[in-house]
Amino acid sequence: MHRIPCLTLCAMLLCPAPLPASNVFRCEDETGHVTFTRHGCAGSQQQQIQNTHNPRPGSGAAVPLATPRVGNKDARASGNERRLTIVGGRQDGCDNAVTGNARREAIIRKQIRAGMTRSDVESALGKPERISKRNGQTTYHYASKHNSERRTVVFDQNDCVAGKR
Repeated sequence: MHRIPCLTLCAMLLCPAPLPASNVFRCEDETGHVTFTRHGCAGSQQQQIQNTHNPRPGSGAAVPLATPRVGNKDARASGNERRLTIVGGRQDGCDNAVTGNARREAIIRKQIRAGMTRSDVESALGKPERISKRNGQTTYHYASKHNSERRTVVFDQNDCVAGKR
């Protein structure tokens, strides 16, 4: 008979109570940089109270994480416009004509495609038997070890594969 109250007590202790939501301060300086803090903003920053209520998953409809705010048109007009910077785009000097899987597949199959770099060609075919230069173009000459077939790869002035003969 004492088991039922004991089990109820254990169940109540193991179920966590929902934590109350707290508020934080949203601080924005003159340049538009935004920080969030629980300790208040500096005197030179604009301060807004931000409600941080986070409902439990599955407790209702989806809640948006943020609402977009219309930018300050005066800041854009005064030349303080922010510019987008793309990071991580590798430029191979050949306008990235052959990229990713196509490059790897061609190297593995020992194929040469227009737009490949010198290092790509050397990865696929190895060091050339002979190198010739004429009118700003470089040509790699390869001789096949298995038959009398000869292969040439022509590079343009940017060291990109222009074509093959």
